[in-house]
Amino acid sequence: MTGNVLITLGRLPKALDLARGFADIGWRVFVAEPFKRHLAGASRSVVRSHRVAAPADGTARYLDDLSRVIAAERIDLVLPVSEETPHVAFLRERLPKATTLFTMPPDSVLRLHDKHGFARRAAAFGLDAPETHALGDPAAAALARTGPVVVKPVHSCSGRGVRILAAGADLPSPRPGAPAIVQRFVPGDEYSSCSIAHAGRISSTVVYRAVQKSGSVAVAFERVEHAAIEDWIRRFVAAEGWTGFIAFDVIVDAAGVPWGIECNPRATSGLHFWRRDEIARAVLDPAHAPRLRPETRLQQFYPALTETQMSLFRRGPFASNLRRLLTTRDVTWESRDPLPFLTMTATSWPIIRLAMARGVPFGEVATLDVGWYQPPALASLPAGRNP
Repeated sequence: MTGNVLITLGRLPKALDLARGFADIGWRVFVAEPFKRHLAGASRSVVRSHRVAAPADGTARYLDDLSRVIAAERIDLVLPVSEETPHVAFLRERLPKATTLFTMPPDSVLRLHDKHGFARRAAAFGLDAPETHALGDPAAAALARTGPVVVKPVHSCSGRGVRILAAGADLPSPRPGAPAIVQRFVPGDEYSSCSIAHAGRISSTVVYRAVQKSGSVAVAFERVEHAAIEDWIRRFVAAEGWTGFIAFDVIVDAAGVPWGIECNPRATSGLHFWRRDEIARAVLDPAHAPRLRPETRLQQFYPALTETQMSLFRRGPFASNLRRLLTTRDVTWESRDPLPFLTMTATSWPIIRLAMARGVPFGEVATLDVGWYQPPALASLPAGRNP
């Protein structure tokens, strides 16, 4: 089976793996991206890139642009990649009958993208999740008096806006149009995941942890085996009946109990641990269990290089960072397709420039123009309407 696939973001290494994977099995790969130049666009695996409106400039315009690309290129499969997924979910009612969208309907995606909605969902399924309340709810203030809490926006990514407050500390005032939650702080080890699922059945799950961060974003990561986390994820995905990529952030406490703290209804960096052609086969075939790459540790070379250089001046663990940098495989480099790696600085310049202007790490601004950061009232839109 071959066809035409549209990847709805091209700037991230995840998109490049998806593009290479589908090209490896004979599919024609197209990319829709708000930036004129982007990482995946430099790959020989991509037939053509289409510049589209950024969702931040209006979801309706973005969906119009995607619909035109789908019609022009006769797309068989639409594959969301990252923070644009909640917007892309609204394409469902616009698609030709022969075109498949690899994610859930918008109400399901937005329910889990909403950090409060996810916490309620996990509790309803009988799964361990920290007590969570809306900022401004008297229950949130009561929770903050009993122990440390985490305050974070309802819609955010890459750790933006997250604060940990000591027991009894004053909570911030609620801000109109910027809903937030107050969540009981769970001490323990933090893990992330990435799963491929069809109708509630998981094809495969990768559990991994950060070994080097740029700000709050992992730039080097290590795959681990953790049966309790995988079981938590399996139960959640089955109860939700999920189809598509889905990912979780989990804290494992001192007793070994996994606590689901956030859900990302999309792919994460854990995707890199599968063989890239196997990802494509698992997306297309619910019965296919994708094989893993042999490496258990991977990195994004350029941000890892930056962090290694900075550790020299900050009196950080420079020697260990340098050793890891020189011995860990990069997720982008491919000798048969070298241009994405070699031109990454140029293709990523719009993000680099914004990060420099704001004085924040690359990962914290990489998806600002495509993420869903709107009030939760929009989450109730029916699938056929555009926000």
